[in-house]
Amino acid sequence: MKRGKKYQNAAKLIDRSVQYDVAEAVSLVKKSATAKFDETVELHIRLGVDGRHADQQVRGAVVLPHGTGKTVRVLVFAKGDKVAEAEAAGADYVGGDELIPKIQNEGWFEFDVVVATPDMMGVVGRLGRVLGPKGLMPNPKAGTVTMDVAKAINDIKAGKIEYRLDKTNIIHCPVGKASFTEEQLADNFQALMGAIIKAKPASAKGQYLRSVTLTSTMGPGVKLNTAKLA
Repeated sequence: MKRGKKYQNAAKLIDRSVQYDVAEAVSLVKKSATAKFDETVELHIRLGVDGRHADQQVRGAVVLPHGTGKTVRVLVFAKGDKVAEAEAAGADYVGGDELIPKIQNEGWFEFDVVVATPDMMGVVGRLGRVLGPKGLMPNPKAGTVTMDVAKAINDIKAGKIEYRLDKTNIIHCPVGKASFTEEQLADNFQALMGAIIKAKPASAKGQYLRSVTLTSTMGPGVKLNTAKLA
């Protein structure tokens, strides 16, 4: 794959054979984010677990202290009093059964996170085939299936992100924007890393953090020293 001149220049800043500490990695990622837009800074963590086993799944949510730098659109499935509660808390869309055909047949996805009250999960379950593959299915572990819809919405708008293993046992998460200060990115990184380390399954054997890489949307990856993180 041919890389552009900007990428090649950015890659020269990074020594591929070195595992950096957090402060150095954040600094390098900021320097190598040279695109014309405000790039997202992402964290990619390969874990020493086997996600095919239920007892080795790593999944949860954490509120990043400085948010993600992105405006998050929240859809809430609710009924009764919870509709007004969700609207008052700043949900972008609130509804019930009437949203099913809109999402299923019309391909409407003008939202980034879905929250549902437990009594609406029967309705939301019918959307499993379309929401599941996009990672949009509400989940109690992530705090998106709850009766406290106001708290869920406030947390998400404040910068709550969900982390989960993909099929190759890697977690991919945003930790902010390239325009953030180094301190803000480091704070967000530590909050996410702390949550993932805490979520280590009891059945996980051997090295838990196999590799940790910080990168910007268009920039090269910077490897971190996993020994200093665990």
